[in-house]
Amino acid sequence: MNPNSQNVTDYTNDNTIFMAWNFKDNLEVRTTFNQVCRLLINLNNSANVRFPVSRASCVMGIGHDAWLRLQLPTPLPKELVNFVPVVGGKHTAVSSKGDLHFHIRADNTSICYDMASAISDTLAPVAVSTEEVHGFRYWDSRSILGFVDGTENPQGQDRELFGMIGDDDPGYKGGSYLFVQKYIHDLTAWKGLSTEQQEKVIGRSKSNDIEMADDVKPSNSHIALANVGDELKIVRDNMPFGNMSTNEMGTYFIAYASTFSTVQKMLDNMFIGNPEGNYDRILDFSTPKTGSLYFVPTFDMIDELSSD
Repeated sequence: MNPNSQNVTDYTNDNTIFMAWNFKDNLEVRTTFNQVCRLLINLNNSANVRFPVSRASCVMGIGHDAWLRLQLPTPLPKELVNFVPVVGGKHTAVSSKGDLHFHIRADNTSICYDMASAISDTLAPVAVSTEEVHGFRYWDSRSILGFVDGTENPQGQDRELFGMIGDDDPGYKGGSYLFVQKYIHDLTAWKGLSTEQQEKVIGRSKSNDIEMADDVKPSNSHIALANVGDELKIVRDNMPFGNMSTNEMGTYFIAYASTFSTVQKMLDNMFIGNPEGNYDRILDFSTPKTGSLYFVPTFDMIDELSSD
């Protein structure tokens, strides 16, 4: 029987709330975690029944330290570790602690708020919210930098192939590795570039989203370094967020992957460079403020954990 996976392969919705929580020290947290597992199943089932056309869902990821503290099954998923910062000559992919992560999305904003409220009410006695980012769809799935975001995403059945664990880790088949980073963009500096200069940073045309030919595309463009081959893809569900007047607009980068090593290779290319020193030019305008790795268990596993 195929595993009942969380909604990691769903396509981008119009509204999203990203939440990261850390457990408080010196508290018993497993009882509350069990409640969260039951709540997660309830929220998804209820959304499917009440709002079937809204494409509403809530995906939960569990960090390495939380997995150990909660005494979840061993051995752990093969690549579930604490994310180690990627330090380049100029830019660093920082690491931030994350015990639980929730990816709430729907075409209807109200559903997202209600889900976030229910999760917060349950977790607040034993955990602290470290991030709550409200994302929105910007035009035709563009980042706030003005370029279409996610063009290289796998489509159709390939989303499951690249987004979910397969037979190489049978105990966790149908699960997924979730990696997130909150980027803040310097839009003032970005807007100081001409459209042609911006296109060279990204490696695509701004208006019609066509990738530059290999002999034209700069070697330090985002497309050249972040794409590591047709056999190594991830499922992105990035969303813009922020405040325009204070120049604090950002992108919440979120990747579901069958193997974290694919994401690691992308980060190494971007921050260290390929070759070393040839880092991703977009990092001169986009600064990561967080970086956390989680494992997304199947609903089957969550159901088992809810009653342990």
